[in-house]
Amino acid sequence: MNTPAADGFRMPAEWTPHERTWMAWPGPNPTFADPEALAAARTAWAQVARAVRRFEPVTVVCGPGQSAHARELLGPGVDTVERDLDDAWMRDIGPTFLTDSAGRLAAVDWTFNGWGAQEWARWEHDAKIAAHVADLAGARTYSTDLVNEGGGIHVDGEGTVLLTETVQLGPERNPGRTREEVEAEIHAHLGTRKAVWLPRGLTADYPPYGFGTLGHVDIVAAFARPGVVVAHHQPDPAHPDHEVTEKVIGILRSATDARGRPLEVVPVPAPTRLEADGHWADHSYINHYLCNGGVVLCAFDDPRDEEAAALFRRLFPTRTVTQVDARPIFTAGGGIHCITQQQPRTAVR
Repeated sequence: MNTPAADGFRMPAEWTPHERTWMAWPGPNPTFADPEALAAARTAWAQVARAVRRFEPVTVVCGPGQSAHARELLGPGVDTVERDLDDAWMRDIGPTFLTDSAGRLAAVDWTFNGWGAQEWARWEHDAKIAAHVADLAGARTYSTDLVNEGGGIHVDGEGTVLLTETVQLGPERNPGRTREEVEAEIHAHLGTRKAVWLPRGLTADYPPYGFGTLGHVDIVAAFARPGVVVAHHQPDPAHPDHEVTEKVIGILRSATDARGRPLEVVPVPAPTRLEADGHWADHSYINHYLCNGGVVLCAFDDPRDEEAAALFRRLFPTRTVTQVDARPIFTAGGGIHCITQQQPRTAVR
């Protein structure tokens, strides 16, 4: 069976032009068992959707019978469709879109198993969402039995991908697969050729803390442009992520990309708050989203919010930085990047 890379497809960098952004609407489930938490999540998801809609079209996938209420919060201009859903993390359950030199659109349908079959997760319907969204987008779909999520990868569009060992190599997702086998499958489906492996994610992304992913990279590090990576830095030694992020930044600074360039690393200080929801906080500005002409950046009602916004304005001088209160999203286990998924613009529509 052909792979995307063999057929000339690759995953573009997030900063390339988008056709639209896809999201999923929070519904009653174990993540949002409390009605107040569900209401807060829906408000936050809607704020993100409206912020993105200033720059590009947005389609929100809603559970059956939920689109009318969703549209009330989303406001005009945001499209909705209905499909069966378990949760609301489109970065992870949706397709990873690809393009080729002829301007065609394709998508990877990774195998999804509830972030490593965690006991709080449900994925009967979410495992099918990538195929549904790819079909709605008119994309050629490539399936793989590799268990992976969109939040577990970040690419520079020039052959380099960031990964974490506790995700793709974890026994909860891909037991028995070697690093070489996983890399080969990743490269075959993303069109990449160099993987930079980080050892793990942030402390609160693992049991016993909340709804974690077991180490997604998109809360730890992300490409800002080819050769440049923004990386989460916890400056306070009292937080266990201080040691984690020092190690991650060191690995990134010693790494090269697919073109042989040493990576320039831009540390982004964590918010000052060390605890949230009864455990160590994993609040991170790295979990941002790039859309056409914009950066949608997490805010936490924290003194470092403006410092982070100023840093991202310097990194992306041609984009408008919009901050959205991401605390209700982080309480549920993710951030702004986790709830958005870009569909790149193509020449063939």
